[in-house]
Amino acid sequence: MSFTLYPAIDVRGGKVVRLRQGDYADETRYGDDPLAFARRHAEAGATWLHLVDLDAARAGGYTLRPLLRGIVAQTGLQAQTGGGVRSRDDVAALLDAGASRVVIGSRAVSEPEAVLAWLDEFGDERITVALDTRQAEDGAWRLPVHGWTDTAAETLDDLAVRYAAAGLRHLLCTDIARDGMLAGPNIALYRHLRAIAPALALQSSGGVRNIADIAAVREAGCAGAVLGKALLEDRIDLREALAC
Repeated sequence: MSFTLYPAIDVRGGKVVRLRQGDYADETRYGDDPLAFARRHAEAGATWLHLVDLDAARAGGYTLRPLLRGIVAQTGLQAQTGGGVRSRDDVAALLDAGASRVVIGSRAVSEPEAVLAWLDEFGDERITVALDTRQAEDGAWRLPVHGWTDTAAETLDDLAVRYAAAGLRHLLCTDIARDGMLAGPNIALYRHLRAIAPALALQSSGGVRNIADIAAVREAGCAGAVLGKALLEDRIDLREALAC
């Protein structure tokens, strides 16, 4: 199985930031020029970029189309991007702006039937479903929604199996407890997903600290890993990681 690294650029108010466990009140800023970050990733040898509109993720209405167009035109990177994707027209607009894949998060939990229709229309290589999850006391993997303040009735297992059966190819899964914490990826979670939905190309997200962690998620059966805080803080050399 091929394996892809996705350097992540999270943008809020035009700046490159990271949130700790998704908390908008706990933000670290890393720079004012997202395009410059994208150029550096391309120069290091990356082929993909994970671009997130954090403002839109909370309020709706994707705002990064000019940036997306600039990244694709000036770096040659393929971009998977999301944040605030609420409708079929949102998906089409991002694809028209140059996205290779559109990431759908909250709507994939709240209205799976709509997302399945978009999957049928646009194809399995143009959609990435992103499921953020938290393990409950009973061991089940729950799906927090609405800024992680409520919890969906369906579990991660329910939706992963449902989407896989309907032909979804790309699933990005974040263990909320690991997000922005540099605590290591949840290998057991990814092995579990591989066991219940082996057809999915899993992208790990949250907790990656070093190249050993990248190797671990690959060994667990993931098809890719999103690199966030560790890359921004130079704990991982992207060129070296890609070479490995």
